[in-house]
Amino acid sequence: MTGAASEKPHVPTNRGLDRDLRGYLETNADILTTIEKPVSIDDIGALSAQSEGPILFENITEYPDFRLCDILVKHRWSQCRALGVAQDEYLPTLARRLREPPRGFVDVPTGPVKEVVRTGDAVDWLKLPVPIHSAEEGQRYISAMNIVRDPETGFYNSSHAGTTPVGPRHGWISFATPHTHIVMDKYRAMGLKEMPIALVFGVHPAYEIMANFSGMHMDLWGEIEMVGTVMDRDVEMVPCETIDLRVPAHAEIVVEGTVDLSGTHEVGGVNAPTMYFLPREQKIPRIDITAITMRSGKPIYRNHQTVPETDHQPLPRLCHEAVLYNRITEIGLTVHDVRFPTWGAAVSCILQVSYPREGFVNDALMQAMGAPWLNTKMVVAIGPDTDIDNPGAVYRAMATRVDPARDIVVVPGTRGSPYDPSAAPVPGHEPFRLVGKIGIDATPKPHRGDDDYREAFPLNWGKVKLEDYLS
Repeated sequence: MTGAASEKPHVPTNRGLDRDLRGYLETNADILTTIEKPVSIDDIGALSAQSEGPILFENITEYPDFRLCDILVKHRWSQCRALGVAQDEYLPTLARRLREPPRGFVDVPTGPVKEVVRTGDAVDWLKLPVPIHSAEEGQRYISAMNIVRDPETGFYNSSHAGTTPVGPRHGWISFATPHTHIVMDKYRAMGLKEMPIALVFGVHPAYEIMANFSGMHMDLWGEIEMVGTVMDRDVEMVPCETIDLRVPAHAEIVVEGTVDLSGTHEVGGVNAPTMYFLPREQKIPRIDITAITMRSGKPIYRNHQTVPETDHQPLPRLCHEAVLYNRITEIGLTVHDVRFPTWGAAVSCILQVSYPREGFVNDALMQAMGAPWLNTKMVVAIGPDTDIDNPGAVYRAMATRVDPARDIVVVPGTRGSPYDPSAAPVPGHEPFRLVGKIGIDATPKPHRGDDDYREAFPLNWGKVKLEDYLS
């Protein structure tokens, strides 16, 4: 094993971004853990989930021709590497770039992802190093970025749809985002029976952050058209071999195929970002594989281990944080950070704010609770003196700075996450659920007595270190 990422590292500021995953891993080798010992594919999920930062497996026993990486954006100190900025600049930078116009992409005839091309009988995606993510699931599970194109606008929409391969050229694919369903309906309205799709493995993590954007955009741009804006550099796209789509030229692996739009099939459940096995049953379409292209020289399969606390919790919510940063800033608060922490089960949001007078925090809580997504069931506001990365510190602020009669807002009967076991299923609308929401003002309250919020610490706290006396 080489490298380690056990502590928050110092992050160089404002450096240019690499165009591909290999360059990213090389540039950020200081936070990369590389496993060179042989590892079984069945152990990779459990090992990945123990890593706090990027991890790369060089020697997969059952798949010697591939490498596998994971855990690229679990924490803020690694998320900021995706934008090449310091940690305190990350959220304002992403929030600002999401307000900029789409940069589009550069069409090129070929690229590294075309170094190996397999079509026809040579297509077999069971040969990719796809792990089993949990004992409950029991099947191999693909969680790669996928790309589809709006047939009316031509814009490229992207998401991370969980996919279960069930044969060399077939599988079941679960689209959780409403925009992909809108695109699918457009194909059906045109009388088409299938939708082209490309699954993309191994790109710079900035692609994946943008792929999970879910605000209003489909009438103006697609996520892929915004990747260059978020990266602040041009991105190159190449044509697929068997379908009418373009894909990142510097990806590691691309799987081309079509989604059958004629019906859905009952299949088993999935690992939810809440870390429960929900929903237990799904009705989802079939995907048919038509080609696989990849880089030569042990291409890197990008896994997204789903449980317990991994990229699976924060990644779909990183753009949500940036959108809330913009919306809450507009109210007039100073926003220090917005976070959907891994330990918040993907249904909890923390707002770290300062404000000039009473009334602002409740407005900010309601703004977040009323967000269009289904993951703001619990919203907690804290002050800048509370460590947002420390669950204990956040809980302590809730315990000592909250008067339940004055500082809690409860809203019943709102749209709940299908992944939340506490939410009640809506009959006839499965898998959707109904749940209440709660906003908690755990900020210090100067208007109630500033002196009460001065914390006590030992003499020379932060100046002397125990380890200095242990060596």
